[in-house]
Amino acid sequence: MTCTRPNFEGIPDPNMSYESWLPDAAIVAAPPDPEVLARRAIARMMLRAIDMGTFPKSVADDPDGLGYVGWNVWLWVSEPQPSTWGPVSMSVSEGGFSVTATARVSHVVWEMGNGDSLTCDAGTAWDPRLVRNEPSPTCGYQYQSQGEYRVTATSHWAVEWAGIGETGTITLELSDTADFRIAEVQVVNVAGSNG
Repeated sequence: MTCTRPNFEGIPDPNMSYESWLPDAAIVAAPPDPEVLARRAIARMMLRAIDMGTFPKSVADDPDGLGYVGWNVWLWVSEPQPSTWGPVSMSVSEGGFSVTATARVSHVVWEMGNGDSLTCDAGTAWDPRLVRNEPSPTCGYQYQSQGEYRVTATSHWAVEWAGIGETGTITLELSDTADFRIAEVQVVNVAGSNG
């Protein structure tokens, strides 16, 4: 921009012109990627796999414990917490922008160590008062062969996020394992004496 100063008579004098620069309009920083902020929020949630509830107990919980071929195995989420089951929410901000993420487990896949798997919700905890080999009403299994099996429980998390005019869902899987011994019950018939 060219400016001209007036002379002593108040008339603009072209010999007294100079250049002046005006500042540009404030440059607004581009907003951050909202999914990047959502993933930061997830990292701060400290999510982890479920605590596995099982009957019979795993080898780690009862080294002498056994399950039996054809008997009912119960599987459930033991003492669910926000970090193991949800929901848990977290917000992350950067440069004046904010994203909020909420995580919860949608389902758990139990891989039984023999190629079989089943999909469950939180399941139902076994009750010690059940003494008739009752099946779980929500998440149960029966082994058909004796052996040692490594069971893997995989929590499938769905994290919904919103912010900076966008929404989305991020999924992740967290797993834990436990070992089980399954024995076969041998029935022996003993002939009575006719003494």
